[in-house]
Amino acid sequence: MEGIVYIRLRHRVQVKSDSIVNLGQLAQIIAPEAVLEDLKRISIHKVTPSDKNIIVIDVMTVIEKVYSSHPGLDVQTIGPAQSIIEVIYEKKKISLPLFVGVWILLFIGAAMAIMNFHEDVSMREVHQRLYHFITGEVDPHPLLFQIPYSFGLGLGMILFFNHIFRKRLNEEPSPLEVEMFNYQQDLDQYVIMHENKESMKNLDDH
Repeated sequence: MEGIVYIRLRHRVQVKSDSIVNLGQLAQIIAPEAVLEDLKRISIHKVTPSDKNIIVIDVMTVIEKVYSSHPGLDVQTIGPAQSIIEVIYEKKKISLPLFVGVWILLFIGAAMAIMNFHEDVSMREVHQRLYHFITGEVDPHPLLFQIPYSFGLGLGMILFFNHIFRKRLNEEPSPLEVEMFNYQQDLDQYVIMHENKESMKNLDDH
């Protein structure tokens, strides 16, 4: 017996196209010093164009590769049973007209959503009544409320999303980031269930 090896698969690994994924990239390893570097160099998967952009590696595949290289090791696995390999292809340059068109579309869409919401809740009438209650005067355009409210709306969005462009205000995740994280978790779980060939067994398999 060469010793005990502890392997913890990483949840998600990003690699370039046409690369070879070794065990050192795919997992955290605790092993005797004599075999640690050899284990890290074990090839687990060769990325091919047919893999597209998502590959699921099952822990049983990893154990098989380790035993074929070092049959005397006692392999103990910890953590997730699958690891997702995300193939990163070279990104195309962003088209400036396309960027400007998408930005304008999002800007108009967000403005329309805010305007429709304010119309639904009669925000203008609310400002007029507040102005009348405080000043005793009737003003169809109470700018004293509308202008600070407009600035406050923008400031509130910055605080809500916790970002000014790419700069984060603090370490607390924003609600949008939490929702994106939950979506990514659900997406990863779907990929593991539907793309993992090791976990699928057809009726013709024996």
